[in-house]
Amino acid sequence: QVQLVESGGGLVQAGGSLRLSCSASRVTFTINVMGWYRQAPGKQRELVATITSRGDTNYADSVRGRFAVSRNKSLNTVYLQMNNLEGDDTAVYYCYLNQRGSINWGQGTQVTVSS
Repeated sequence: QVQLVESGGGLVQAGGSLRLSCSASRVTFTINVMGWYRQAPGKQRELVATITSRGDTNYADSVRGRFAVSRNKSLNTVYLQMNNLEGDDTAVYYCYLNQRGSINWGQGTQVTVSS
């Protein structure tokens, strides 16, 4: 069974930076999509950024230019570098893996941005 283990969340002041990591185990297909979603209190889970196994990226408009997603294919690890963080970025961030339509989620890591 696929497991996604996240790390790197925490408390940061507005304008600061954090880097999230997610390591996937028991990945079956080398062609896949990994990335990050987030869910703030009282809101629906939303896309943050994804990256395909080819390296094609997709970002939410709200984070484009501030966040950068990358991956190490050989390690099945995906990263999210978050810069210039804002209060609206406060949320639980979930790692995401899509293998031919089969989706797995990490347990989530809390990111809190203080003003």
